[in-house]
Amino acid sequence: MNNKSKMAFNKKNYILMIIGLVVILLGYFIMTLDSEEYGFGFLGITLGPLVLITGFIIEFFAILVKDKKE
Repeated sequence: MNNKSKMAFNKKNYILMIIGLVVILLGYFIMTLDSEEYGFGFLGITLGPLVLITGFIIEFFAILVKDKKE
């Protein structure tokens, strides 16, 4: 039996998770930059949510990706 690490995630997963978290935080930051009242401008309604969705997709793949060695 191989006594290799039995952790659920490896280094690649954690790097992708950190990237996804940074993208999510960037999306929220972009939404705060909107100068329109109540955030109804392009940044608050279109660009910020698209960046957020991208960050959540990255997080989803960070959880599902497996190492090819296994």
